[in-house]
Amino acid sequence: MTALQSATLLLVINLGFLWLLMRIPLGRRTICLSRTYGCSPDRLWNAMNPAGPDASWHHSVISSHALADRRGVVEQTYRHLDKNGAPSRRLLALEPLPWMASNAHGFQAHIIDDSTLDPTFWDHYRERRMIRPTPDGALLEIEQTDRYRGLAFLLFRYFVLRREMKALDGWLKTGESLPQGYFERPLVQGGLAVLSTLLLWPFLGFDAGGLMLSTFLTLVIVFHELGHMAAYRMFGHASVRMIFVPLLGGIAVGGRPYRSLFEVATCALMGAGMSAFLVPILAVATQLADAGLLPLASRGPLLIFLLILGAFNLLNLLPMHRFDGGQVLRQIFRTRRSQIAASFVVTLCILGIGFEIGLPANVLTAGLLVFTLVSLVSGASVKPRQMLEEMKDGERMLVAFGLYAAIAVHGYAIIFATEKLF
Repeated sequence: MTALQSATLLLVINLGFLWLLMRIPLGRRTICLSRTYGCSPDRLWNAMNPAGPDASWHHSVISSHALADRRGVVEQTYRHLDKNGAPSRRLLALEPLPWMASNAHGFQAHIIDDSTLDPTFWDHYRERRMIRPTPDGALLEIEQTDRYRGLAFLLFRYFVLRREMKALDGWLKTGESLPQGYFERPLVQGGLAVLSTLLLWPFLGFDAGGLMLSTFLTLVIVFHELGHMAAYRMFGHASVRMIFVPLLGGIAVGGRPYRSLFEVATCALMGAGMSAFLVPILAVATQLADAGLLPLASRGPLLIFLLILGAFNLLNLLPMHRFDGGQVLRQIFRTRRSQIAASFVVTLCILGIGFEIGLPANVLTAGLLVFTLVSLVSGASVKPRQMLEEMKDGERMLVAFGLYAAIAVHGYAIIFATEKLF
């Protein structure tokens, strides 16, 4: 298989995964899980009933109680923070299940208010929980129904429910609910990064050179996501983490919703911004290798890493909808006309860099079409409950200059590396 065929196959696989995870129209789907617990049905009902005496058993729930002035409505407060740093809150409307047997318990609920998300997010969400006695204890059955577009959120909810059931088992046995799962742990994410490197290896050449390229690409993704994480920390997020998805890259996750448009733009820009600090270091290191102050054998790998670093981050700054560049431009420019004009200028700058390194016009055009397609399959944004704070003029200018600097630095990295390598 030629290099072009490998790259095309990898691109098709990535586009297919993105479409499945983010855009495939699934319609209404119901997640059904059940588990038997070695306790009495009444004890299990006290924990599952949102208005019950043990409703706040879960480690992420601060309180859960019925509202005295609103019949059938329960207020739940969570440790997850809203954009102001306060515990998030939801209101649940409860209804009895009329077909339940006399020796069983159950309810159905839907969310009527949320302090972090717009109420329309919950329009199609319904949940049922039923508890039936068994010879060994009590059977818990949970059904969650919602309308989904893409597999990602459906899978996320499925695993959240599984973790809740496992945490419930621990609480019933020990009286303490503990976080479950290992996916977010650094060791597991490191393993996923290694797996991604190995999966990319055959597409980049199944030899030592291909392994070097796939390793460098993984390292570039890690540095990029570390930039996002550093920005989250700068804006006061109590917890941040990186989720690595083999073949598709990484995702930096903050600890609360955004507060302002300036925060959105800065956190998006810092992926390329953090990586930009490596460009002069790598450029100087190659000059030192040319001068004999570093091993000459390091020159080639340094230039290849610099080229991958610059290309990955520069492409990420393209003004596509879900790319970092598109995120930044949408916060700086609030009107549709100004966004289109700014996107045109940024695209011309990136195209100019492509022409400078000798890429043919048809290759650049095909590349733009591909990235436009990637942007279209990257999913829809979740609407927050409250409008984000608008940017001040000084903040808007600061972010605009930051975007310009990131494009210039990574463009220089590509031109510098290609001139030295070719």
